[in-house]
Amino acid sequence: MLVDQFGREVSGVRVSLTDRCNFDCVYCHNEGLGDTRGPMEPQDDEMSTDDVVRFLEVAREFDVEAVKFTGGEPMLRDDLEEIVRRTPDGMETSLTTNGTYLPGRAPGLVDAGLDRVNVSQDALDQEAFAEVTQSGEYEAVIEGVEAALDAGLQPVKLNMVVFEQTAGYVPEMVDHVAENDGLQLQLIEYMPELAGRPEWAVDIQRVHDWLEEQAEHVEQREMHDRRRYWVGGSPASESGGNSSDSSDGDPTDDTGGMVEIVDPVGNADFCANCHRVRVTHEGYLKGCLNRNDDLRSMGEMTRPEIRDAFRETVHERVPYYGEYMIKDDDGEWTINEEYIGV
Repeated sequence: MLVDQFGREVSGVRVSLTDRCNFDCVYCHNEGLGDTRGPMEPQDDEMSTDDVVRFLEVAREFDVEAVKFTGGEPMLRDDLEEIVRRTPDGMETSLTTNGTYLPGRAPGLVDAGLDRVNVSQDALDQEAFAEVTQSGEYEAVIEGVEAALDAGLQPVKLNMVVFEQTAGYVPEMVDHVAENDGLQLQLIEYMPELAGRPEWAVDIQRVHDWLEEQAEHVEQREMHDRRRYWVGGSPASESGGNSSDSSDGDPTDDTGGMVEIVDPVGNADFCANCHRVRVTHEGYLKGCLNRNDDLRSMGEMTRPEIRDAFRETVHERVPYYGEYMIKDDDGEWTINEEYIGV
């Protein structure tokens, strides 16, 4: 497994399959590239099926253990099932989707080898959902979650971006996953450095504090130093009491409502525990979500080129907060001059 200069192993990759999407979410940052989504028709600059599989095969050579397929909306790719089926053995496959295409396709994805799915669902209120996503597909998303559960993709993790328009719906969403078997919740801190509109940001620590009061059980997760809160129950592995667990694995039981907070903004601990490399839909390696000055093309996708580019990308990875961004004398985050022009 490759290790960067800061001792961080790269155990996972996130591969964007397209920048196309049938939603127009107000917080979208398109895997850090900005709101660059193209028309709905397939584009020539998207990686081909063979391109994606070739990269994954090379990544597996370096003992990468997991791949998450993202977008845009990755289910706009008609070859998604083939990509999942051709993912190398021993590599866990997961998918982040808005869920609208899961009805009808979830069983085929499971047959192809998909292990897990995250579904974006920012509110249970239909009007609020429409305002955030700029779509009228609320019922389709609900049906998609049910289709995923029926196909055996349990637990289904719901992704909710927490910002001004959605923060008031957090308690309702927490109750929803606590009351419905097979559901978990991932609360994602709004990232104004990528999406703009800093006035939309909320104090994510207040969400942590509230969940701490509600939870029957709390776990500390090694990956990104995340915290998990179990509301309405406890994980099956719990031996009793409110304890801490450094395990990095995803929970496989669905006892109670598991809620996890992804809080990267200004969080040096989060960045110090990052073990991922990203690939854009055009086939550029990306060492950090927050940076676009580190993009590295994989060229014509020959295996030697991919190996070299992957090694270089990992070697040059820098924790964004705490290294690439450091605090000045006034406590404000500023770019570390050491990395300007790199």
